[in-house]
Amino acid sequence: MRVAVVIPSFKVKKHVLNVIAGIGPEVQIIYVVDDYCPEYSGTYVESACQDERVRILFHEENQGVGGATLTGYRRALLDGVDIIVKLDGDGQMDPGQIPTLVSPIVRGLADYTKGNRFYYLEGVQQMPLVRLLGNAALSFIAKFSTGYWDIFDPTNGFTAVYAKVVERLPLEKIDKRYFFESDMLFRLNTVRAVVMDVPVSAKYADEESSLNVYRSIPEFACKHMRNALKRIFYNYYLRDFSVVSLELFLGVAILLFGILVGSKAWIHSVQTGIVATSGTVMLAALPTLIGIQLLLSFLTADSGNVPKIPLHKRL
Repeated sequence: MRVAVVIPSFKVKKHVLNVIAGIGPEVQIIYVVDDYCPEYSGTYVESACQDERVRILFHEENQGVGGATLTGYRRALLDGVDIIVKLDGDGQMDPGQIPTLVSPIVRGLADYTKGNRFYYLEGVQQMPLVRLLGNAALSFIAKFSTGYWDIFDPTNGFTAVYAKVVERLPLEKIDKRYFFESDMLFRLNTVRAVVMDVPVSAKYADEESSLNVYRSIPEFACKHMRNALKRIFYNYYLRDFSVVSLELFLGVAILLFGILVGSKAWIHSVQTGIVATSGTVMLAALPTLIGIQLLLSFLTADSGNVPKIPLHKRL
């Protein structure tokens, strides 16, 4: 299989040549995408790098890490490669791990693989606390929004994908900024692609990040909620309707009924000083408990609905 690497480049002039030098002979093409970099990293690589595999792509305006990656994806599809690896140019990722990353795809076990920096304890200890907490908080939300309950570290940018699967994705709809990796997972679930975590190590030194964690958490949470609603509608109401669909619908309806009745009774008791009757309490408590149980049953079924047969095999 022909393997290509896409390196989004924005303020990575200090590290990008070392990253390229670490890419082994298993890779046939390297796309360096200059995302309107103020350091002119594309021009720098063009003049300083002697690797014949390197192709330089330029953006006339900054599109974000997702936009730069998508530019590389489109060019790789035109060049007829089989597997496309995304590798950041800041030196945090070890290019020597590319064979491990693409191995499940080559063996036909997955359509898309991604690094998991939390697998090795040493890597977790090196991770800055802000990034550690931010990734941990977003990882659980991402499980619900993407439908891939068996993966972790969704913001990891060290990924590999089977090219024919990329052809099935609506590339123009995928987020072009820092939400790119999580949005990719959502889009992959809509086509029922198999995603697999691959343990990788990461290092943190003097690289710079434009990502503001405190701003990103609320933004990411809103986008995750949007994707979660879309995914549930696509999978359980548009493409199929089953007992699981009923569990979700009835669970939400009954839970809201119980909360509404309980809230109304509680407000009335506060205003009048009259304690609610046992019948009123049961009318609120029982639907609330049943609603919670139905929602838990839905989540159990949803977590077992992770795609298991690689899409490229079905194609």
